[in-house]
Amino acid sequence: MRVSYSRRMDLWQVPIAEGPVPVTVFALAVILLAILAVRRWRTRRRVWALAGAAAGAVIGYGTYRLVNATNVFGDAVPPFVWHWTAAAFAAVGFALGGMVGARTWRRVLAGVGVVVFVVAGVVGVNMRFGINPTPGSLLGVADSIDLPTDAGGAGSTAAPAQPLYTTWQAPAGMPAVGSRGSQEIPATASGFDARPAGIYLPPAALVPGAPALPLVIMMMGHPGAPDPTVISNVLDGFAAQHDGLAPIVIVADLLGAAVNDTACADSAAYGKARTYITVDVVDWAKKNLHIIDDPAYWTIAGYSNGGGCAATFGAQSPQLWKNILSVSGEPFGGSEQVANVTKTIYGGSAAAFEASKPVNIMAAAAPGTYAGMTAIFTAGAQDPAYISAADTVAAQARAVGMTVVRYDVPGAGHVGDALTGGLAEGFTVLYPVLGLSAG
Repeated sequence: MRVSYSRRMDLWQVPIAEGPVPVTVFALAVILLAILAVRRWRTRRRVWALAGAAAGAVIGYGTYRLVNATNVFGDAVPPFVWHWTAAAFAAVGFALGGMVGARTWRRVLAGVGVVVFVVAGVVGVNMRFGINPTPGSLLGVADSIDLPTDAGGAGSTAAPAQPLYTTWQAPAGMPAVGSRGSQEIPATASGFDARPAGIYLPPAALVPGAPALPLVIMMMGHPGAPDPTVISNVLDGFAAQHDGLAPIVIVADLLGAAVNDTACADSAAYGKARTYITVDVVDWAKKNLHIIDDPAYWTIAGYSNGGGCAATFGAQSPQLWKNILSVSGEPFGGSEQVANVTKTIYGGSAAAFEASKPVNIMAAAAPGTYAGMTAIFTAGAQDPAYISAADTVAAQARAVGMTVVRYDVPGAGHVGDALTGGLAEGFTVLYPVLGLSAG
């Protein structure tokens, strides 16, 4: 297969969380709303337009309250969601109500406005979440990535005799950024119905004679998609400062569908999610990626729901990875819907659920089980529930002998700033551990 030397820019990769796209969308929405508002209003027309706007705002706010009341997404949806939703629905209602008695061109313009107002609402909410910076990441669409079998070879190799940063020299012509895309990872052992995994190959992986590199297996939140955009952007920044060196990343699907909470477990309800990550993804990585086959160079990582599972898998399988990175992680898998998960995943056994929690797994392990492990737990400084979770799991990890770093991302809540800041702190700690920098 060929080597991708640059990140191809297409419509799926256009930034939508910052830059000209959101500015253009918001400006167009304001202009259209102004045009629709400036007209000769008669009482009947005004009543329809204002009633439509009021109804739209109520529907937007009511939808927000219904989602939180039914706990569809586990954690409460942040208030900014209803701000944007109510505003967008109000504009849509105003446009639809304003069609009454309007000329044909105004009706056409109102129809265009409905589309633009909805898009503006989606873009606004997405900007505030900050998790999906491109249309591809928002919609779960990604090009398949070519694995560079002619750039250092596929397959895992033994750990280097010296830290990689001391022996590696970036060759001329090395790309400035890595390559990202998706790959189907067969669920050979698990049978788990996983979506394609996100893959990130750093610049050093894209050149002839590429070195074997550390591996990160990451999992995203619930709901969420196995999208590598945020972590690849963070690691491109590190690679730029370290001669193109960064870990190879697999962002693996732990959900199967965006609304499933598998609780990091194998179950009859959702399939063998744990086996998929710890067997299928691991085996595929060893066969298909040019990585260092040594648990000291492997990291299990995750954000939010995935962060809780990273701590769980790290506690369960220290023979696979010696590094844990939990970014705004839950205290345990299934923490958002305890009663439902106890019934659905564990057949109603509260004892089995308790035994699955990472703090209890660590507490029950033999002395010395976690020797040589490094664990980083981060949370947004404005996210008290997840600060408490990070403190609890970090304290237990420290008690069983792991080297632990706890970090709160200044000013961050539980959205994109927490993810980006947590990853940045995590890899600042991990780079020297993985032999990618002096420290």
